[in-house]
Amino acid sequence: MEKIDEKTIKNIRYLSATAISNAKSGHTGIALGSAPILYTLLTKSLKASCNYPDYFNRDRVVLCSGHVAPLYYSLLHLFGYNYTMNDLKNLRKMDSICKGHPSLNPKFGIDASGGPLGQGLPMAVGMAIAETMLAKRFNKPSYNIIDHYTYCFLGEGSLMEGITSEASSLAGNLKLSKLIVLFDSNNITIEGSTDLTFTEDVLARYRAYGWNTLEVKDGEDVEEISKAIKSAKSQKEKPTIIKINTEIGKYSPLAGTNKSHGTPLTKEELIITKKNLGLDEPEFYIPDDVYKYADKIINANTEKIDKEIVKLAEYEKKFNSDYIELNRWLSDEYSQSVNFSKFKADIVDEATRKSSSKIINFLASEIPNLVSGSADLGPSVLTTIDGGGSYSAKNRLGRNIHFGVREHAMAAICNGIAIHGGIRIMCSTFMVFSDYMRHSIRMSALMKLPVTYILSHDSIAVGEDGKTHQPVEFNAMYRATPDVNFIRPASMFETVGAYSVALKDKKPTIIALSRQTVRQITSRASDVKYGAYLVRSYKSPDGIILSSGSEVAICLEAADLLEKKGIYANVVSVPSFNLFDRQSDSYKEKILPNNIRKRLAVEAGVELGWHKYVGLDGEVLMMKGFGKTGSTSDIYSRFGFTSENIANIFKNILKRK
Repeated sequence: MEKIDEKTIKNIRYLSATAISNAKSGHTGIALGSAPILYTLLTKSLKASCNYPDYFNRDRVVLCSGHVAPLYYSLLHLFGYNYTMNDLKNLRKMDSICKGHPSLNPKFGIDASGGPLGQGLPMAVGMAIAETMLAKRFNKPSYNIIDHYTYCFLGEGSLMEGITSEASSLAGNLKLSKLIVLFDSNNITIEGSTDLTFTEDVLARYRAYGWNTLEVKDGEDVEEISKAIKSAKSQKEKPTIIKINTEIGKYSPLAGTNKSHGTPLTKEELIITKKNLGLDEPEFYIPDDVYKYADKIINANTEKIDKEIVKLAEYEKKFNSDYIELNRWLSDEYSQSVNFSKFKADIVDEATRKSSSKIINFLASEIPNLVSGSADLGPSVLTTIDGGGSYSAKNRLGRNIHFGVREHAMAAICNGIAIHGGIRIMCSTFMVFSDYMRHSIRMSALMKLPVTYILSHDSIAVGEDGKTHQPVEFNAMYRATPDVNFIRPASMFETVGAYSVALKDKKPTIIALSRQTVRQITSRASDVKYGAYLVRSYKSPDGIILSSGSEVAICLEAADLLEKKGIYANVVSVPSFNLFDRQSDSYKEKILPNNIRKRLAVEAGVELGWHKYVGLDGEVLMMKGFGKTGSTSDIYSRFGFTSENIANIFKNILKRK
C-alpha cells in the first residue's frame, strides 16, 4: 500500500504542474523538484494553522525563491487556507489571489512577498531578530509566549545574490539559532548547469559565517528532511542551513534540465508527467484520503496553538502589565500616539541630521519598542539611540542594530522586522549609499511596510568628498517610486513633521537630511503632512519660488533681496511631492494659484519632476550633471545656489512675456 506521504506529494506535484500549464506561464521545475521539501515542512515541522493564520507566535515561512509559489498555493489549499481549486485554476490571472509570485498576506499563509531572488533570506533574518527581541522582553520562566522559528526556502540563484551573503554573515554573527534555511539544491539555473557560474562549496562558506550546516542527500526522502529540520531545531547557538539535493522538473520530460525552470508543460508533457507519477486522477483533483490526511495535520496543528492560547491566558493573569505592554507593541500603539508637542529643543541653525538625532532620542523615550539601525554610519548620520545599547547575541534588548557595511541587507532585514511585528524599525546611511538598498526599499513599498529610512548627506553640499558622494539624482528616483513617502525637510520643524508622517503612515518613509548647517525657518511641523506649504506669502505676489530641504532658506534670502527691489515672491517649501499631490484641488490652488504663472523651482538635485509645479512659464535651477569636490559654499556658488543668483533668475522670469 502506498504511503500517504508519497501519495500526497505526487498529487501536489501534479496539481501544481497542472495549474502552471493551465496558466500557460510559471515555473514547473521547482514545483516538481522541491515538493517533498515544502511538504515535509508543513506536515512535520511547522507550527501554523489555517484556523489561526495570523497567530503572532506562529512559525514564519519566507519563500526567497518566490517562483515556487504555485507549489505553495497547492499545499496551502490542501492544508485549509483560503485557496479554492478555482483559485488554483486562476493562477497568474488578473486579480487572482494566486499571484505569479507570493504577495504578503498572513491570512492566506504568505508571510512575506517574494520574487526578486535574494530578498527573502534577509527578511527571514529580520523576522528572527524581531523574535529574539520580543522573547527576551516578554518571556517568563515556564511562559515562552514568544517562541517560534523562521524558515527560509531558497535555491542556488538566491545564494548567488550578494544580499544573501551580507545577511548570512550578520545572522551568523548574531547567532540567530531559530533561523532555518532550506536550500533546494538542483544545480540548475535559467542558463544551464551551475557549473557555468557557481561551483563553490556553499556549506563551507556558511560554516565560515558561523552557521550550522546539514545535508540531505536525497531530496525525495521525507524522513531524512524531517530529521534534518529536527536537528536544526536542537542547535541553540547558530542559524542552520540544510542543503537538500533535488532534481529540477522531477518526473517530467524536462527533468534535470534548465528548460524546466520557467516553462509550463505542454498538454502532452503533462500527460507524460502524470504517467511517470503513477497517477490516474483528473486535473485539479485531490483524492479524498489525501484531504482526510491533511485534516488530521490541520487538527494537530490547531491543537498545538490552542494549548499556547490557554498558556497565554495564564500569562495574562500572572503578568498582566507585560501582557498589556506586549499588545501595545504588537498593535504599534506607541508610535501612533506620540505627542510631538512634548518635544523641546533649542531653535538653532544646524544640520537637519542633528535635528533628527534630537527627535530620534525624544521618540525613543516615547516609544519603548523603537529600534534604530545603521550601516556602520550611526555616528555620522546621528541615528544612535543614546543609552539604548547595542543589539547582539549577548544583548537581545539592545535598541541599536549594527548592520555593518551592508546597506542592501540592512534594508531587507528591516523589512523582515517590520513584517514580523512588535518592533518599530528605522535604519540609516548616507543617501548616495542607498543605491545598494534600492530594491529592498521597493519591496518596502510593495508590502506597504512602515520602515523609516534616514538618509543623510543629501546633496552636493556633502562637499569635499566629491561627486561620488553627492546624490544629485536620488530625490527624483525616490519621488518616482509608488507608495513611498519621500520627505526632504528644510529645518528642525519640518524634520519633526517628517517623523510624524513616518510614524503614522502605513508605508515606508524616506527622510533626506543635510550634512551641512542650515538656517532655521519659522514654520509649523504639522504643515509637512501637506507636502507643500507657504513659508513666505504676500497679498499680491509677482511670482512663486519653490524649493525643498536646505535650499529653502537660501530662497527666503533671495525673497528678501527681491523685496528690497519691490518684487514680491511667495516662497513654497515642498518637502514631499507625494504628500502634496494627494491634497485637494482647493489646497493646491491656495499654495500654487493657477493665475500666478511666473515660478522658479530651486533644488540641488536633478530637475526631473519639478516641471509639473512650475509649468511652461516657469524655470528650474537644478543640477544638470554630477557635483564637484570643494567646500559647500564653493560648490553652491559654482552651481548657482546663492540668494543673489536665485533673485536674478527670478527677475529675468518676470521680464519675459
